[in-house]
Amino acid sequence: MNAFLLTPFAAVLASLMTDPGGGDRVKAEDRALAYLAREVPHWKRENKCYSCHNNGDAARALYAGVRFSYPVPPQSLEDTSRWLEQPEQWDHNGGAGPFSDKKLATIQFAAALVDALDTDLVKDRLSLRRAADRIVEHQEKDGSWQVGLPGTLGSPATYGACLATFQARRVLQAAGGAKHFRTAIAQADQWLRKVAVNNVLDAAAVLLALEGSPDSAAHAQRQHCLRLIRKGESEKGGWGPYVNSAPEPFDTAIVLLALGRLHREEAIEALIQRGRAYLVSVQQRDGSWQETTRPPGAESYAQRLSTTGWATLALLQTR
Repeated sequence: MNAFLLTPFAAVLASLMTDPGGGDRVKAEDRALAYLAREVPHWKRENKCYSCHNNGDAARALYAGVRFSYPVPPQSLEDTSRWLEQPEQWDHNGGAGPFSDKKLATIQFAAALVDALDTDLVKDRLSLRRAADRIVEHQEKDGSWQVGLPGTLGSPATYGACLATFQARRVLQAAGGAKHFRTAIAQADQWLRKVAVNNVLDAAAVLLALEGSPDSAAHAQRQHCLRLIRKGESEKGGWGPYVNSAPEPFDTAIVLLALGRLHREEAIEALIQRGRAYLVSVQQRDGSWQETTRPPGAESYAQRLSTTGWATLALLQTR
């Protein structure tokens, strides 16, 4: 047995796997972090390469767990932290294949690096500057970061342009912002204010990206996004990708992250609590969430890890 599985935190997961009633006694965040503590390092051990889903999206949730003082086993992040400190190696991962998207992987790893630095588990801040330089190389002329085919709906494994642009902009801001990446951030801001937002996922991503921007264009775009989110809430309390879609864990997580950044007035708080209740209600017994796929119902380990990472982040940040 691996050493980290012997920690008290991982023992929670073991008890849940054997005790049918255990899930009722342990918080959803604890179960999710225990699942991710096992799965994040698993991919590298088994496949001899790093995954933008395990060591990117899912690792971000573990770093958040550390930041919020959950007992995340140190061994679950050691390999990931070493990898994230080497942006120049991200294109030479050993696992590249016909479906590898190096642009998206760069964004995912760089976003995880931001969170790793916030926890002090990675200390080399110059690594973030090198990662940000790589991010800028992938920016489109219109200021966005496009992943996948233009106009396609994002997913946990493909993000979509709005979510990718939010994540890329966040990296640039953390890496020096106005001092080093003023032009790239300004171009992204212009795109975010003008992009046509027609679905709930994009509305949540743009709402995240424009947080705190005081100008009238940003305010109008945020109001449009919030109207879409209000309209898209399902009877079950979650959100799907479109206003009339059935709720999905991934889309609900992105919406919750966006709402959690707003002033917690009574109406927003009620939306958050219903969204949290939905996520908890569909969490699986092992602590994960069923993967959100496009179209729904498919099986994908990568999508499951990213879905679980985002859902865990949403619960942690809207506690």
